[in-house]
Amino acid sequence: MPDSRLFEPIALRSLTARNRLWVAPMCQYSAVEGVVGDWHLVHLGQFAVGGAGVVMAEATGVLPEGRISPDCPGIYNDEQEAAWAPVAAFIRSHGALAGIQLAHAGRKASTYKPWGGKRGSVPEDDGGWETVGPSPLAHEGFAMPRELTEAGIEDVIEAFRDAARRAVSAGFDLVEVHAAHGYLLHQFLSPLSNLRDDDWGGSLENRARIMLDAVRAVREEVGDDVPVLVRLSARDWREGGLTPEDVGVVAGWAVEAGADLVDLTTGGITHDLEPDEPGYELPDSAIVKAVSGATTAAVGRIDTAALAEEVIASGAADVVMSAREWLRDPHFALRAADELGVPYRSIWPPQYERASRLRRVRS
Repeated sequence: MPDSRLFEPIALRSLTARNRLWVAPMCQYSAVEGVVGDWHLVHLGQFAVGGAGVVMAEATGVLPEGRISPDCPGIYNDEQEAAWAPVAAFIRSHGALAGIQLAHAGRKASTYKPWGGKRGSVPEDDGGWETVGPSPLAHEGFAMPRELTEAGIEDVIEAFRDAARRAVSAGFDLVEVHAAHGYLLHQFLSPLSNLRDDDWGGSLENRARIMLDAVRAVREEVGDDVPVLVRLSARDWREGGLTPEDVGVVAGWAVEAGADLVDLTTGGITHDLEPDEPGYELPDSAIVKAVSGATTAAVGRIDTAALAEEVIASGAADVVMSAREWLRDPHFALRAADELGVPYRSIWPPQYERASRLRRVRS
């Protein structure tokens, strides 16, 4: 049988993921008061049954005002923590590692969910709230944020620490600090949104400070055994914004601060259109990996087994994260394993083995 690099295990600290085809975090806008329910259990659980190495839960607010929308989940109180526990347990019971993305949306918080006909910021009288950011500079089409004070910045860092503690208590195997897609930590990192002239703005090192302090706080809280990931946007897609070379330096700092893997995406700080062809983010990811030397995950329409295998086999990244292809086919990893000739008993759940094309060929 042909060897597959995609289906080789990968070790992160005390844990080993069974393969390198992972589920990227995908917002569902289906929580109530930040509390997840049956939708999240079925939505995320199906990917574990489908063979994923890691199933990453969506951007989850570390503070009430850090949620992307009033319909997004949180992990800042006991009820939310308890609601996540059965989700993490189900994922783990089917062979995948359970991960959760910890996030603060900053000036892109308090927005309407994508369906329903409304766009932009949700006003307070409709369930929204005042947003915050590094500077009083609005994201295009959104409300003006309030500039975070030094005390407010420290509160955000401590909120990441507390959320990490709750995540581990809820049963998640690993946690990811979200510093991409134009959300708060990315807003501080990008010169397009951070106009500060204090210790949290100006130089790249100052702009990265809140993210690095959050990573250090999370690492300190979860201890030595729990893997910590960081998601970074490798490029801002606008002149004067972050470049892959900048982000390569930041990724190296993140590893020094305690991150085990850097999850690379692009964009989000503006509404500029990005390319959308398969693998379009791979060149930037490769630059970040080369500059930082970090263990990395790549995303960006990696939606076939052949392309995913090529990413790993070429050394462009150590892990593939996919999103939309998992929505189209929650058993993406099972299908990919068949296409790459991976022995079916090493990946297929016994209840589904009869559907493996390799099993049918041999039986």
